[in-house]
Amino acid sequence: MGRRKQRAAAVLLCILAVSMMLAGRGSGKAGKGEKPAPTAAGVAEQRGTLPTEQAGITDGSETGEHAGTSGAAAELTGKLYARAAVLLDMDSGRILYEKNGSEVLPMASTTKIMTCILALEEGDRNSMVTASAYAAGQPKVHLGMQKGMTYKMDDLLHSLMLESHNDSAVAIAEYLGGLGMELPEPEERSREQSQQAVRAFCDRMTQKAREIGCEHTTFLTPNGLDAGETGPDGEEIIHSTTAEDLALIMRYCVTLSPAREAFLEITRTPSCSFADSDGKRSYSCTNHNAFLTMMDGVLTGKTGFTNGAGYCYVGALERDGRQFALALLACGWPNHKTWKWSDSRLLFTYGLEHYEYREFMPEVRTVPIAVTEGAAESGNPFETVSVTIERPENPLPIRLLAEPSEQVTAEAEIRESLEAPVEKGMEVGCISYYLTADDGSREFLRKEVLTAGETVTRKDFRYIFTFIGKRFLNLSQDQP
Repeated sequence: MGRRKQRAAAVLLCILAVSMMLAGRGSGKAGKGEKPAPTAAGVAEQRGTLPTEQAGITDGSETGEHAGTSGAAAELTGKLYARAAVLLDMDSGRILYEKNGSEVLPMASTTKIMTCILALEEGDRNSMVTASAYAAGQPKVHLGMQKGMTYKMDDLLHSLMLESHNDSAVAIAEYLGGLGMELPEPEERSREQSQQAVRAFCDRMTQKAREIGCEHTTFLTPNGLDAGETGPDGEEIIHSTTAEDLALIMRYCVTLSPAREAFLEITRTPSCSFADSDGKRSYSCTNHNAFLTMMDGVLTGKTGFTNGAGYCYVGALERDGRQFALALLACGWPNHKTWKWSDSRLLFTYGLEHYEYREFMPEVRTVPIAVTEGAAESGNPFETVSVTIERPENPLPIRLLAEPSEQVTAEAEIRESLEAPVEKGMEVGCISYYLTADDGSREFLRKEVLTAGETVTRKDFRYIFTFIGKRFLNLSQDQP
């Protein structure tokens, strides 16, 4: 009788367990005022926010006296001549200072840094470039090439960057833009055919700008001469950029491009001499970037001027492991040619005086996440199941150029619970890191994805019956 009672109890327990499972599954439907429990597939879309304090996140960053650098930035703005100016950290790409940094303006011959880097990436420095009538007809400043004359690409790149020759820019663009096109030889082309090849190269310049994050830059010429056209929707489009975009392009040329070493070699050359392929004419070029010798650590730069753009400058500096890029647009008109040098010195000095590399280590503590309807490894359906949180790509410590008053803070967004099944590596939340200024403003730095540390299956009928069988039905045969 005792054994029959045990089996009867097991049957009753089985019925009870099945009822509990059915009730649990029914609870997956949202009641009035309730949100449905997110499924494993919906974790990323249905995150529950856990306040920072509950996630165990503390600042943990360095402390320092308030340096009053916001006041220093305001003071700097009052001293700059440029209508638009940007100072950028070339390591992170973060803008450290800006004055009208997003204003769209013409950029004159600073354009040529993109012409040069794209030519280095897509072309061969030893290739031979023949001048068309269109290239030879470009206005001053020019090399003075004539239709049908041929030059080594490397010589034209030095002419482009040292003397800012407009005809060299067009000859390079026409050569590379015309590759693959069914066009006559350069000396036999019509103006329209040459313009077609140049425009193809300019389109690639604009596309390259988009690829490196410059959303407000349009290249209509390879030399930076003022130009405009009417867009498909009737809008007026001009050859233009922003100080933010121009600084990003310089950053790409110096630190990210596969041709960065060649770019620096060319733009740092003090002077050079060369001749056309037939040896009929000889040329000498001198570097007109006077700022190369005005401050210790200057890496490169490019000047520019047109009537529409005014004086412009883009440059880069490295000192004590810190790399800065700056861009100046509309920095005066004649007779204020030296204003760009004054502004450049002020901007670089500001960066050197106020920004140092610092490491931030916000402490982050996480707790396991409960899993509803999860099958415990012990086989007990009444056991609470949870998963640990893993950090596959922990970014800490965060090292960046920062002012003494800036701190890095963390903000967590983690699921409060999960519903089985859960797959190991499934996203369960994230931690966002911000650079926070003393006035409360903050700038997003990066996001860290958090994942489930284990796989948890869902309780099913077999799981329940297995537990009941082991617990109540597989009794010893000699038990009364």
